[in-house]
Amino acid sequence: MPEEIPINVKLRMNPRQHLALIGSGASAIYLLKHLLDRAGTISRVLGEISVFEKSELVGMGMPYNPLTTDRCNMSNISSEELPELAVPFADWLRAQPNEILSGLGIRRGEIDESTIYSRLALGSYLHAQYRSIIASFGAAGIAIHEWSGCEVADVIDRPEESRVTLVTVGGESHTFDKVIIATGHVWSEDDRPDAGYYASPWPIFKLLPDEGEVFNFPIGTLGASLSAFDVLSSLAHRHGQFVANPEPLTYLPHAGTDDFKIFMHSAQGMLPHLQFAQVEPLRSIYRHVAREGMLELIDNDGFIRLEAYFDRVCRPALRLAFQKDGMDGIDALLATPTFGMLDFVAKMSGLHEFGNAFEGMRLEMKAALESVELDRPIHWKEVLDDLMYTLNFHAGLLPAEDHLTLHSDVFPFLMNVIAALPLTSAASILALYDAGKLGLVTGRVSIPTDPSGEHGTTVSVDDDGAETTIHYKKFVDCSGQKALDLEDYPFPSLVADGTVRRARARFADAGAAQVLSKEERERLTGGEFLIGGIDIDSGYRVIGTDGLPNPRIYDIAFPHISGIRPYSYGLQSCADTSAILAESWADEINSAFSASYDVCEITEIYERIQAGDEVNPNP
Repeated sequence: MPEEIPINVKLRMNPRQHLALIGSGASAIYLLKHLLDRAGTISRVLGEISVFEKSELVGMGMPYNPLTTDRCNMSNISSEELPELAVPFADWLRAQPNEILSGLGIRRGEIDESTIYSRLALGSYLHAQYRSIIASFGAAGIAIHEWSGCEVADVIDRPEESRVTLVTVGGESHTFDKVIIATGHVWSEDDRPDAGYYASPWPIFKLLPDEGEVFNFPIGTLGASLSAFDVLSSLAHRHGQFVANPEPLTYLPHAGTDDFKIFMHSAQGMLPHLQFAQVEPLRSIYRHVAREGMLELIDNDGFIRLEAYFDRVCRPALRLAFQKDGMDGIDALLATPTFGMLDFVAKMSGLHEFGNAFEGMRLEMKAALESVELDRPIHWKEVLDDLMYTLNFHAGLLPAEDHLTLHSDVFPFLMNVIAALPLTSAASILALYDAGKLGLVTGRVSIPTDPSGEHGTTVSVDDDGAETTIHYKKFVDCSGQKALDLEDYPFPSLVADGTVRRARARFADAGAAQVLSKEERERLTGGEFLIGGIDIDSGYRVIGTDGLPNPRIYDIAFPHISGIRPYSYGLQSCADTSAILAESWADEINSAFSASYDVCEITEIYERIQAGDEVNPNP
């Protein structure tokens, strides 16, 4: 047995690693924060971090970047809902000079923790927090290098060298010990401006009229989501003005905009629920069940079943919430064992159905205003949100048929509930509706596979079998971020060499695969169902075609991993995801350094632990 070398001597002799972080948006910011929080452990093996950002503006992220987002676009999260950074959002705003606040459209005397501000204000805050975190790494002994305006075109794994190479769009190569992919939102670039078709709303400026011009014709959006309201707000402010005094808010169209109108297409003909007061503004993974309780739900086949989760975790938590809300009828239904998850979804969806969705929103505004202004929580919405957030981090244990149920039946309802449209946005929607400038079209929309032509795009609408066609000079897909197909994964070498593979799930009942639709059957491979995105393990290491996690490459970009993690709760999800990765990495390091190995063995042991090999911690 070699003579034991003191740990401080080992660290001086053992060169530390260089980490590449691709992206500098919200996920990257929270990851850096959590790495810094664990710097005492992580600095044992990490000496440098290089941050690659394709935008010239670092530390913001696409939704909050002035290069992509308009001053009219509102965020949907308040200061009290933001996961912890160095300085709370509201406190940061209070510390800004008047000229900064004025540029963000904020009055100093109106700043508080529960107010929702613009995306640009949140972006300025995130950038400041990013800078603060970056500056703190030096004291922790970890060097930071920034590569702004530098897009990574490819990532090449080099397992024989235990290294990873990044290739930039400019053709430069940089080699690292580890890479964390945090590229965030990736929107389709399949726009057809000649046909007035836009595959996404971003950057928002591509949709706006030139200075001094207007769109005097109807415009369509696919979806009535928060992204659709961004489009709505940006266009409305350029075709008229909102007047708040006297109340209620009204919209006055500009001259020459008689035919300007926006039609939002919603499959169910619904508008989102509205902002509400909460007991706990921050989501928690284990608020209503401990981790051990979730693991106890795993059956003999290795699955957590959706109905078992609903019965044993959701039902008691929701019953208590409905009791607090005075909704005894729903509580009584939940007390019936045969009233399952899909029954619950159908019942609660029915309560939100109105013959006229705008008039329904007007009715709901009263309760929403009372909830927010009088701080009266709507418990069931908050509890449901927490429950689905918990399920998100265990969705890899669901069988294929439950993934299908989630996406077809549960998520359409859930997304309407948790959208929590800010009350100011709801007031603008009603003002536009009252002015005859906004409509809602019910039914599923089909868009031509290759929209082209000089006169716009014609979409087909199927409303329970009644089919119609509508022609638009301008039509915008606002249906939201979808899981990336493997062929669209941004780093082709990782796909070509099998370093990443499609995420998949087994069927609990083999017969379930026999009743899939033709489209669904195309997602079968070797008896498993492709659930979207790429495969990762619980520590966010990518899984290759050999079924093994890669010890050098991690991916926390939501579009890449939304098959395994299907319910993203915005910035809170960014924070928790990055915390899990950082904690997993810190645990691996502690395991490697807790054993009595000589300096020649320590790096090998650490890599073996990361690769999932069994290592005896007490040789």
